[in-house]
Order: sequence, then C-alpha cells, then structure tokens
Amino acid sequence: MANNSENSSTAHVELDPEHEDAVVRWCNRMIRHGVRLMSVLMLIIIVLAIIDAGFTTFQKLLEPPLYILEVSDLLTVFSAVLVVLIAVEIYTNITLYLTANVIHIKLVVATALMAVARKIITLDDKNLEPQYFLGYAALGLSLGLTYWLIARKP
Repeated sequence: MANNSENSSTAHVELDPEHEDAVVRWCNRMIRHGVRLMSVLMLIIIVLAIIDAGFTTFQKLLEPPLYILEVSDLLTVFSAVLVVLIAVEIYTNITLYLTANVIHIKLVVATALMAVARKIITLDDKNLEPQYFLGYAALGLSLGLTYWLIARKP
C-alpha cells in the first residue's frame, strides 16, 4: 500500500499544475487552460465536420441519378467522414495533454497514419505522377511500422 502512494506522489504529470516552482506551475496552469479551450474548439470543429459529412452525403444522393452514389461520390463522402475521424483523433491528442502517465507518441502516430490513409483513399490517381504514389506508400509503411513498434508488447 505504501508503495502505491509513493508511486502516485512521484508520478510524471504532463504540464504538472502542482509543480514545485511557482513560475513553472503558473505557466503549466495557463497552458492547461489553453488546452481546455482548444478541446472546446475541437468539439465545435467536430460538430461542424459531422454536419458537413451529412450535408455532403445528402447533396450527393440528390444529384442525378437520384439516390445513387457513383465511385467519385463515394470518395467525396468517405473523405468527409474520414475528416471527422481525424478530428476526433486530434481532439483525443489534445485532451491527453491533461492526463498523467500517458505516452502520447502512440496516438500521435496513429493520427498521422489515419491522415495519410485518408489522403491515399481519396487520391486523384488520374492526375498524379508515379512518385507521389511511391512517396505515400513509403510514408504509410514507415508510419505503420512505427505504430507497430510502439504498440507491440515487449
């Protein structure tokens, strides 16, 4: 039992609001308030992105031919939905800065991987040079490998 209280008192806390130095403590508290404000702004962005995804879907369904989504329409809708998912991941990244004992790098890499996947899914393959595809493949592979290395159990 004493060991748990020892660990909790010496635990690492991002932007520690109880830091021993008064200036650092004040700065950490101000940054934490800024992070809270950013999380509220991200909530607004997520709600707007959800509305946009719904509007985009509705708009594509009402274009001729009615109620039929062509491949290009699906890519537009998928892109709007993936933007919402990326925004949720960014929100999670922001709020984790208020949490103790969290390794942020895994979520940051996952967010980057999702953003690259979104870009790959919605690429306009008719107007791009082959080196763009190789670049995105290398980026996706390197982020995927990084995520796997971070997430694997030792």
